[in-house]
Amino acid sequence: MNRPRWTLWTAAILLAGCLIGLDAYWHWHDAGARTRDALLSAMPSEASAVLFADLAELRRSPFAAELYNWIPKGQADAEYAQFLRATSFDYERDLDRAAIAVVKDENENKLFAVAEGRFDRQKIEAYASKSGTREIRGGRKIFSVTLNESARKISFAFLSRDEMALTDAPDLLPLLAPSRNSADARDWQERFARLAGSPVFAILRQDAVAGNALASRTPGGFQSPQFSMLLNQLQWISLAAKPEEGALRIVAEGESANEQTSRQLSDLLSGMLLLARAGLNGPQTRQQLDPQVRDAYLEMVKSAEVSRLDRGETKSVRLVFDVTSKFLSAVSMPVPAAPAPAIPASKTPAPKARSQKPVRN
Repeated sequence: MNRPRWTLWTAAILLAGCLIGLDAYWHWHDAGARTRDALLSAMPSEASAVLFADLAELRRSPFAAELYNWIPKGQADAEYAQFLRATSFDYERDLDRAAIAVVKDENENKLFAVAEGRFDRQKIEAYASKSGTREIRGGRKIFSVTLNESARKISFAFLSRDEMALTDAPDLLPLLAPSRNSADARDWQERFARLAGSPVFAILRQDAVAGNALASRTPGGFQSPQFSMLLNQLQWISLAAKPEEGALRIVAEGESANEQTSRQLSDLLSGMLLLARAGLNGPQTRQQLDPQVRDAYLEMVKSAEVSRLDRGETKSVRLVFDVTSKFLSAVSMPVPAAPAPAIPASKTPAPKARSQKPVRN
């Protein structure tokens, strides 16, 4: 074969390889997007909150692996260990994506989830049949199992070979009905689309609880009644995380129909960041805080940005900051114990010796 023909064949082979690679990439990308959309579209429109995690994408991120290793691991209880042995399912390895909705009931919140992964359906159904109940409703096998010998039950059904739905609500079947094209459903889909690039996110539809919850969990010296009040005035709150090279980018956003609320919240957040930077640069903090810990917190605070967005009917405030490896290492460092205060010597005067009276015979 002469040189021109050899060069032509080499270019053709390389071109074909690139086309095959691109086709595989777009096929995988489109399949992942379709699965993500399917899980999110299954969330009930009456939900008060929705959480989503693409674990398959997170497993490919080096920083996400570092973050996972940083999170303290608890020992699996006996019931979960038995479940692993019986079904061969391990969420750390086999769960790819999950969407979870919080639905408010009259007395308490109920959870509804749709999960996608690698399930051994035969083993899982056999385990559920042995430890719970099975019924066929609406053409689906619905299994119910009791948790930890309590009255609480989990019901689940397989939607396909790779997808299953589960809930702790009394009835799973109504939650499997297709969502109607209502205003609520369109509101949720609009916010899902905004977070399409984030493998992990949570969206809360507000009813004046976020600020109260924050205030109840914040130590007294750090509570801000104004911040809690402004959070209570938001209609939507979202929190998203996306791994990047050497960092995890966190994006928090609050929406309000009131422009004054968004302006006040933006000013308050900006002021809090300025105070945090000043405090970390203060002489007392430099003296008391470990330099590595101080630098890590200062790096995170400096990366934070506050901005306002006009979305037409709603006005948004966005806070963006980065969590780095340095920060994870810093918060993992043990805090040195404060020296015990010295107990002052007692200044109570010693009792005087009583004079001895002469003894008369």
